[in-house]
Amino acid sequence: MMNVLLVEDPPSLQESLTCSLVREGVAVDMAYGSEQGNCKARTGGYDIILLNLPLPNFDALELLKEWGRCLLTSHVVVLTPVVSSEERTRMLNHGADACLTKPVALEELHARLRSLMRRSQEFRSEQLRFGDLEIDPVRGEVRRAGQTIPLTPREFSLLQLLVRNRGKVMTREQIRTHLYHGAGNASSNVVDVFIRYLRCKIDKGFDQPLILTRWGEGYLFRAERH
Repeated sequence: MMNVLLVEDPPSLQESLTCSLVREGVAVDMAYGSEQGNCKARTGGYDIILLNLPLPNFDALELLKEWGRCLLTSHVVVLTPVVSSEERTRMLNHGADACLTKPVALEELHARLRSLMRRSQEFRSEQLRFGDLEIDPVRGEVRRAGQTIPLTPREFSLLQLLVRNRGKVMTREQIRTHLYHGAGNASSNVVDVFIRYLRCKIDKGFDQPLILTRWGEGYLFRAERH
């Protein structure tokens, strides 16, 4: 069952939206206001967070940045009144998986949620395939073009982080926090070093690189499952 947190300010549209989600077999938990929403999001282990804007005295972009820094694994869908394309792009760049304009067509919302759930379930399966790259999360094995690629535990953890967030830029600070569980004693260039190690094993000798650089921002795994 899909487990969704709906964050909004009452009364808004929670009744019709919640009823619609429940009819689709979704388990819905409510959070009223940004403070309660942030607390529940970081402790509840939700599949998807629906952030229904506007909320009073609330900066959605700052909250998305905070969730990004703590590597929140829930997908985030923002429901918002009409905003500029620049504002929408900023929210997507800082961790939102989708930004839907209200009034939201419920059929579109349900389809988007199902798509995000399918994406999550891929990472729970025994084997993932991205073109000629195969990843076995259970056994910790990686192959490309049929060739087994030995990775250290930290390299495998980095690959999983990039793949889990494919198409999204992961900043150096996010990667450092992930690799060292928040410890502050890692050297300043450790992320670039591990990216270089991983690229030498995953991409070297292949026509299409999978680990990409977004200059001035960070690194990302190629989004297309070519």
